[in-house]
Amino acid sequence: MPTDYSKLKANGFMLQKQKDTFSMRLRVLGGNISVEQLDTISKVAKKYAQGYVHLTSRQGVEIPFVKLEDIDAIVEELHQGGVELGASGPRVRTVTACQGGRCCPSGCIDAYEIAEELDKRYFGKTLPHKFKFGVTGCPNNCLKAEENDLGVKGGMEVAWNEENCVRCGACVRICRRKAISLVDGKIVFDKDKCHRCGKCARLCPKKAISGKPGFVVSFAGTFGNDVVRGKNILPMIESKDALFRVTDVTLEYFEKNAQKGERFVKTLERLGWEDFTNKVRDAYEGK
Repeated sequence: MPTDYSKLKANGFMLQKQKDTFSMRLRVLGGNISVEQLDTISKVAKKYAQGYVHLTSRQGVEIPFVKLEDIDAIVEELHQGGVELGASGPRVRTVTACQGGRCCPSGCIDAYEIAEELDKRYFGKTLPHKFKFGVTGCPNNCLKAEENDLGVKGGMEVAWNEENCVRCGACVRICRRKAISLVDGKIVFDKDKCHRCGKCARLCPKKAISGKPGFVVSFAGTFGNDVVRGKNILPMIESKDALFRVTDVTLEYFEKNAQKGERFVKTLERLGWEDFTNKVRDAYEGK
């Protein structure tokens, strides 16, 4: 029976220039991998390949120099060790994420939790072309959210409670964007300058500034032969329900409207942004 190379590619086997030799892409969600999984990958790379792995630019792990005749045995051994295959080709790829608020002092959201939920909903879904999600915990933007077809960035909407404020000026000093000022004894926010980092809320010794976490979503970014920065077309999203309504609609729109081999940004350039923008705004509002 002839080898089905398209099926192999769909499961993360990237054909090398050497005949019937592959770089095997593994599924590493949000950059997290257990020590048990690492041990399994190490053993497989030593036994069947050249004893090393490659860490990809999207937090993935690849085992180069895997031979065609060893694939079935490798897949079985990886499976026994809790390691899953990755994805390639025209489908939703593994979601990337930073560590976010789970352990990072700057994190506004738990980026890994959101990545897990996106992965459960969409990983491996077949589409007209590849589709990438990236989740970053705060405006420091370690995961470069705007380089993804859909990027999620944590942020905070802040508000001032005058009764608790002692006018110490700590929030004014901490704000790198100069979005906060103390005018006639009152805290004034410049919304156009605010970066939604939430540092003022975390710093305030009297809890006079509160921070409400949410999701800043960007659409149709890409990085590679064409570099396009994703657009922000929605207000900050406050609930996970609203976030996933927006992601559902985005994938549905791309699946329905994109031509084969066309990236999301090219679909929107061809059709225009108006119809898509209306659809995601309706999803955001729960219509």
